[in-house]
Amino acid sequence: MAIWGLTPVATKVAVTAVDPLLVGILRMSLAGAIAWPAILLLRLAPPKTRPLQLLLAISCLCGMIAFPLMFTVGQRLTAASHGALILAAQPIFTGLVAAVVERRVPSRAWWLGSAVALSGEIALISGRSAESGEATLLGDSVILVAGFIASAGYVAGGRLQQSGYKALPATLWSVAIASLVLAPTLLFLTTIDALGEIPALPWFALLQLALGSSLIAYVAWYWSLGVGGIGRVGLMQFFQTPVGVAAALILLGEPLTIPLVISAVAILAGVFIAQRW
Repeated sequence: MAIWGLTPVATKVAVTAVDPLLVGILRMSLAGAIAWPAILLLRLAPPKTRPLQLLLAISCLCGMIAFPLMFTVGQRLTAASHGALILAAQPIFTGLVAAVVERRVPSRAWWLGSAVALSGEIALISGRSAESGEATLLGDSVILVAGFIASAGYVAGGRLQQSGYKALPATLWSVAIASLVLAPTLLFLTTIDALGEIPALPWFALLQLALGSSLIAYVAWYWSLGVGGIGRVGLMQFFQTPVGVAAALILLGEPLTIPLVISAVAILAGVFIAQRW
């Protein structure tokens, strides 16, 4: 969660010098350049059965293709602190998707907590002021949808771990397949000379997104979901919120506004209530 908490800030830094769509593609392409050699070196086989292959496909499509692209575009259009807070809704999304997949009804505490947290999300998105800097309705909305899509990928990855297919091969194969899909588009979007003109700091941010957010964090997360239970462990995602907001305030100098504080309190309080399920 600490690694993922830095994702909004790293993305914000990267898009200062690189087109948002290109950032998402470069992120997964760089991660794929690490994943493929690791798969070959460790001799990791893809899932053998059709149900596991379907889970891997969902994990890849939602978590490694749709989310990075949508989140990067959304983060370009809004403040990093907003991106971090909006992602706080992911525990709710993950729990909801898991409940549907597992065919169970969450408790009243879970629904109450979800309502409180989502009210904070709505307040954050709709209650922006002139002090909120770069925050926009479109950017906030895109990140919100991206977060829900990512949650579906999380549940698929957790189910893979629960089914006996370990977190490491699940992550590496998801990243590797995503890189095969996205990397060829680099030929149409950029050139070697253009990549060489990217400053050092955005490159560092891209490496953090590739190695940290797309590989290390996913391996740890899929393992945790499989071992600790998707519904309960999924709520631990709220820890990325204070990390992301603090990083945006300290590293990017974004303003700490009253609507931001109120929304943060509502979101974290909602997740705390939902934990009582």
